[in-house]
Amino acid sequence: MLALVLGKDIGISLFAWLGLKMGLVRLPSSVSFSQIVGVGFLAGVGFTMSLFISVLAFEGQAELIEQAKLGILLGSLIASILGVFILLFSSKN
Repeated sequence: MLALVLGKDIGISLFAWLGLKMGLVRLPSSVSFSQIVGVGFLAGVGFTMSLFISVLAFEGQAELIEQAKLGILLGSLIASILGVFILLFSSKN
């Protein structure tokens, strides 16, 4: 569940930061880096593929499928809450 919550955010934030530091990109004046982090957390909400893969991986093991679904849904909920709070409290203007 930790990877679901943090994985996409770390990847998005890290590569956005690298792009900024290398001079490949510039943030628009109305966007703060903390907003990039917030959007990264919101990217962790996508759970359709995780549910699909868990059903394939645990075929015939209903208890494991249910545990995986619960972890995926809770992870997505946590990621969405974190993303919304970060965006609410990081407005640049």
